[in-house]
Amino acid sequence: MNGLLFALLVPKPPGSRRAVLRDRLADALVVFLALLYGAVTVPLGDAMSPSAFLPWPVDVAIGTACCLALVARRRWPVAVASLLVPVSAVSVMACGAATLALFTVAIRCRTRVATALFLFFVATGPLYHELHEASAFPIWVDLIARIVTGTAALGWGKFIGAYRRLVHSLRARAAQALAEQQLRMEQARLTERTRIAREMHDVLAHRISLISLHAGALSIRPDADPRDVTSVAESIRSSAHDALRELRAVIGLLRDDTVVAAELPQPELRDVPELISSARDIGMTVEYRCDPLVEQVSALLGRTAYRLVQEGLTNARKHAPGCHVDIVVGGTIGEGLEVEIVNPLGHAAPDSVPGSGMGLVGITERVEMAGGHVEYGARQDKFRLRAQLPWLP
Repeated sequence: MNGLLFALLVPKPPGSRRAVLRDRLADALVVFLALLYGAVTVPLGDAMSPSAFLPWPVDVAIGTACCLALVARRRWPVAVASLLVPVSAVSVMACGAATLALFTVAIRCRTRVATALFLFFVATGPLYHELHEASAFPIWVDLIARIVTGTAALGWGKFIGAYRRLVHSLRARAAQALAEQQLRMEQARLTERTRIAREMHDVLAHRISLISLHAGALSIRPDADPRDVTSVAESIRSSAHDALRELRAVIGLLRDDTVVAAELPQPELRDVPELISSARDIGMTVEYRCDPLVEQVSALLGRTAYRLVQEGLTNARKHAPGCHVDIVVGGTIGEGLEVEIVNPLGHAAPDSVPGSGMGLVGITERVEMAGGHVEYGARQDKFRLRAQLPWLP
């Protein structure tokens, strides 16, 4: 019952099927109440008196038409009220319709408009008394009745109007909060997918460069020992398998709209020796030095350092194959971490994998997101990649 009353007093936004049904039910209820009010006042008032201004059948007919006119009150509240209020001066049956029309104006219109119509409604009392010469009640009774019913309609209507505005405001705020939450979720998904794409760029560039290097070795040594060929082919197969596995995992995450913070297994600083070992296995000359005091860094700092080393090795394989690579990881506990990768300038092999130019850009973004600073470029006859990272807990 409370839910039905709330739905009648505070309608849903227009356009929905439930809103249309609510409007139809409200129209039927208002017309019924107006007819009931008139049916009670007609025998109690002067409508059936021989000295009545209108014969009671005419009074009832006019009043019934006024009650039915309340269906249009929602679209034209002021016009309907302005029409029904003066009719209530000649028709007792129309008084209920005029009161409900005033109630609608109080809900939907400004206070000064509703007050003006209320005063007009009260002013029709003396006119009604003059038209009914032998009225059963003195004029002050009719005035009090109109003041009481009009005041009730005006006060209750203003209350309902304020209550509707409050509920509509709360609904708008709830909708805005929901939209903002969805926007934050979409932004989180976009941020996470960007992170995954950045990780996959680093991983796939490393894997594919390994495959390219192994394949290039086979192409220039067609007379190699079968055991060496088998070993290189196995390395190519392993690298391709790992790349496809990681690519499938990421594509699965990117296709899943429910993923907000998917977390793939991430390498850390302690995994760098394994990365160096794989580079040495394919013939690279790598010298790696890491201060033991800074090995126990946070996961974010270790992952950033790992990606720096990985990008440095990938670039060295692409642009200076066969050259010596020097990697140094050091710093001060609690203050910062430094990663430096140096290799002589060389010339990329003609059949090397073309670079996208985004590797160093991605590394710069990664380091800056960690609050650090990165420098890279050629100096004299060497290419140097150096990053300074703050110590993260």
